[in-house]
Amino acid sequence: MALPNVLKDNLRLPVVGAPLFIISHPALVIAQCKAGIIGAFPALNARPISQLDEWLHEITEALAAHDRAHPENPSAPFAVNQIVHKSNARLEEDMALTVKWKAPIVITSLGAREDVNAAVHGYGGLTLHDIINNRFAHKAIEKGADGLIAVAAGAGGHAGSTSPFALVQDIRAWFDGPLLLSGAIATGRAVLAAQVMGADLAYIGTAFVATPEARAIEEYKQAIVSGDASDIIGSTYFTGIFGNYLRPSIVKSGLDPDALPQGEAKAMNFTSRGSSEVKEAKAWRDIWGSGQGIGAVRSVQPVAELVARLAREYAEAKKRVCA
Repeated sequence: MALPNVLKDNLRLPVVGAPLFIISHPALVIAQCKAGIIGAFPALNARPISQLDEWLHEITEALAAHDRAHPENPSAPFAVNQIVHKSNARLEEDMALTVKWKAPIVITSLGAREDVNAAVHGYGGLTLHDIINNRFAHKAIEKGADGLIAVAAGAGGHAGSTSPFALVQDIRAWFDGPLLLSGAIATGRAVLAAQVMGADLAYIGTAFVATPEARAIEEYKQAIVSGDASDIIGSTYFTGIFGNYLRPSIVKSGLDPDALPQGEAKAMNFTSRGSSEVKEAKAWRDIWGSGQGIGAVRSVQPVAELVARLAREYAEAKKRVCA
């Protein structure tokens, strides 16, 4: 199947900047799209709901202005991430705004919904659904998703446990539509490797946390810069769903990352080490999600510079492969 134009036109690299809970906002998305990759953000990052309308307006107008000023180098499209699980009481209103602004791409998570896919298709948009296994992949396509995001082992935040080799292989055995791969991708070489395995685009999240445009605290960014794969802790404790997190943030919360309690944390109240003070720690805000590919991130650098590095590495890797 030919790749839809929205996933290939105006892209400098076959990359989607993953929607990062709390962290992604207009400044990051606009910078990603101007740099030539698809920028994305979770609708739930905009609080209150009225802010989502403002954000979609800001992104749409900023990219249109860029395209008018730079017709020779138009921006990449953007995507909105919708949590379609029944627990999301905002979904109907968030989708109404997504339809109003005709977001080119909608990424759905935590369940597949035919009505959401139909709403996006109604204005000509594309839907991608993130999955962690082949069974969920089948369900997503059956419910009308146009493409899949395979979240493999090593991805930041909520992640799968299957090797990217196996996950892509299983999906490609029956699905020839748009396929993105997520999991420890932080170099241009890894982007090319994802394509060689059978994916169409790479899905990169953690590397973009360490940019000035990201809405993350400096300590979080520096933990990514100074860390490597050994600093990533996988656990179901913080949300009830398996996820990958940065060791320093767990230590800071007062927990031993090598001896996390079993089961889900019912109340995130921890006692700080060396202190009688009890503080509340929350997943994502205080316990930082991170993928295993952070060893490639060596400094906090603007999105444009990060994408330029990825593009340079991607081109060099292609030359080596073709040599």
